[in-house]
Amino acid sequence: MMYLNWGISLFSMITSLIFSEILNLPPCSLCWYQRIFMYSMVFIIPTGIILKDSKLNYYSAVLSFIGGLIAIYHNLIYFEILKTGLKVCTSDLSCKSKQLSLFGFLSIPTMSLIAFVIILTISLRGLKNEIK
Repeated sequence: MMYLNWGISLFSMITSLIFSEILNLPPCSLCWYQRIFMYSMVFIIPTGIILKDSKLNYYSAVLSFIGGLIAIYHNLIYFEILKTGLKVCTSDLSCKSKQLSLFGFLSIPTMSLIAFVIILTISLRGLKNEIK
C-alpha cells in the first residue's frame, strides 16, 4: 500500500507544480506549508520502501496528519468558515484567492486535503496491520 501512498504524493507534487509553473497559479503561504509535507513524502516513502524501513507507516502518517491539519485550516479560510485567521497569508496573495475550481466545486485546498486524508488513512491502516 505504500506504493499507492507514494503515487498519490508524487501525483500531488506534479499537479501542484503544473498549477504554479505551467498554469501560472501562484501558491499562497498555506499552499507552501502543505507542499513541504507532501513533497517530503515523495522522497521519504520510496527511500523507506527500498530500505524496508518498518517505521515507514509512522513517517507517512505523521507527515500526512500535519499536512492535513494545515489543509483543513486552509479550507476553513478558503470557504470563509473562519472569517479571521492567523496572519500567515501575504498581502500579495490571499489564502482565500479562488484561482481554480474543477467541476465547479473542487478547489486546490480541497484537493490537497483529500490527498492527505487518503495517505493518512492508508498509513493508519498499515500501522493497524503491523500491530496485529
